[in-house]
Amino acid sequence: MTVVKNRVLRVVLGALGWLFVAIAFIGVFVPVIPTTGPVILAAFLFSKSSDRFDTWLVSNRFFGAIVRDWREGRGFTVRAKVIAVAAVMLSFTITTYFVLDGFWIRGIFWLLAAAIATYIVSRPTKPAEPNNVAKEQARA
Repeated sequence: MTVVKNRVLRVVLGALGWLFVAIAFIGVFVPVIPTTGPVILAAFLFSKSSDRFDTWLVSNRFFGAIVRDWREGRGFTVRAKVIAVAAVMLSFTITTYFVLDGFWIRGIFWLLAAAIATYIVSRPTKPAEPNNVAKEQARA
């Protein structure tokens, strides 16, 4: 991908990239905060702002596989899809219950949640890794 030429825009995109890396990092430890989406967004922002940060994220031992899989079109594991849809539903439920007021606003919000969940589910499903398959068979 091509890094933008405008220095101010590169700085803004880089700062947003780091913000989304921080959100993803928090998401590793806090179940209701997603990890995959912010990592992919950070990768996009870094690809436009800094080759160095983009390379760092792609080679990162925690987040690199997510970015590489996304860029190579492999998609997400079933586990990642389930967690992502559950996080969307939980966060939208909390928001509609505590924050939003009005039938139509809540309805539009839930249509957005359905669209996001549909998008997540429609992405390619990455096959489980052989080690994980062996662990699952051993448990059965």
